Amino acid sequence: MIGYLVLVVIQFAVAFVGAPFVLRYIPITGDPQTFVHAAIYAVLVWIVGLVGCFVLKEVRMPTTGTLASALIGAMIGAALMLFPQLIAAIPFKFPPLYLPLIGAILGYLLRR
Repeated sequence: MIGYLVLVVIQFAVAFVGAPFVLRYIPITGDPQTFVHAAIYAVLVWIVGLVGCFVLKEVRMPTTGTLASALIGAMIGAALMLFPQLIAAIPFKFPPLYLPLIGAILGYLLRR
């Protein structure tokens, strides 16, 4: 259990810091950029999980199904960003790009 908690923290940090570096090499703007950002989050979360399975003993190796579920979770989070009423209804404030990142991590954890 501790291994997965450590993995989630590392996934969050690496994806949040690494995605803007990858995104600047992809020439896209507007609303599709949100979905590309979400896909990058999902891939980075999966790669960190792949590396983490070798470093952390309790963590299982992710499969392509894990990548697919992380992508689905990230896309759901990105779709929620398109509805400002939903973001305004959440009682605490946070950057909107946390939604696809949290979706990617939750999708990853659902298919571990």
